[in-house]
Amino acid sequence: MANVAGIDWASEEHAVCVVDEAGTPLRERVVAHDEAGIAALCRKLIELQVERVAIERPDGIVVDRLLDAGLIVIAVHPNQAKAARERYSVAHGKSDRFDAFVLAELARTDVHRLRAIRPDTDQTRALRALSRTREDLVQARVALANQLRAQLEAFWPGALVFAHVDSPVSLAFLRRYPSPADAKGLRTKRLAGWLTRHGYSGRRSPEQLLERMRSAPEGRAGELELEARRAAVLGLVGALEPIVAQISALTAQIRSALRAHPDARIFAPLFRDRKTVVCPAQLIAELGDARERYPSDAALAADAGMSPVAVESGKRRVATFRRACDKRLRDSVATLADSTRHCHPWAREVY
Repeated sequence: MANVAGIDWASEEHAVCVVDEAGTPLRERVVAHDEAGIAALCRKLIELQVERVAIERPDGIVVDRLLDAGLIVIAVHPNQAKAARERYSVAHGKSDRFDAFVLAELARTDVHRLRAIRPDTDQTRALRALSRTREDLVQARVALANQLRAQLEAFWPGALVFAHVDSPVSLAFLRRYPSPADAKGLRTKRLAGWLTRHGYSGRRSPEQLLERMRSAPEGRAGELELEARRAAVLGLVGALEPIVAQISALTAQIRSALRAHPDARIFAPLFRDRKTVVCPAQLIAELGDARERYPSDAALAADAGMSPVAVESGKRRVATFRRACDKRLRDSVATLADSTRHCHPWAREVY
């Protein structure tokens, strides 16, 4: 049996522990998270005849370099590593070196229970990078849009005349009219011309929009507060506009990447609207290419957080929400389920 290793990953340096087949530590060291440190780590592991490496993350530069070196990399969930500490320490001690030893022991004794990482194709990794970045930007957009809405509701609710406060037309309107004083002389003809120039294709006419604006409650902010809130609105609009533009650009890139991916023919038809690209791309990206990770539908449902956790003790039997799962995969599967129930009666009943 070859030697095994555990790596306690960190942003600046990594603790490494190598143990032999009997669990005896052979080498413990800390390596820097730089090119020299990572290259030396891979060389030393090969020199010590290490076959498997356990680490608490499934991706990243360190994982990629270990795989390139020909090592078997085992992804250990942080909850598994945390639970395993008590097997080797009754004093509840914790250190980076000790965590590396625990990971090495898991790679030695529990390899049959842990998943070895199989690298995905370049196409899948590209799709993952695009979809995850877009999701992060969407979360930032939602947070800023909520702040913008709160500012407007505090002193000028009349500006909330469009369906979405973070839509391009709404942001353009707020940049031009960030306070009631700026829109004081706004009339139907002028608004109609502005809407035409900005390509507004909504269902409401300029008269209806103007009526909604004028019928909204009037704020009572003083002169200084009004100027401060006007500046806040312009600041939030300035932060939102590039994010909205980048989300649109990333969506276009995801569409192209999905079209070129070989698995698109499997996942794209799951959605009735053929223009849907974000959710199929997320499903491909989060499931990855190693489909053998899910030997059954129950395994996939558990990883996606779609099945409850059973808690049984004596006469007590309850089901609790599954929190330890792939959160991004859960969002994608939930979106698929939600879209399916609108088209199929059987899916509606299950949902």
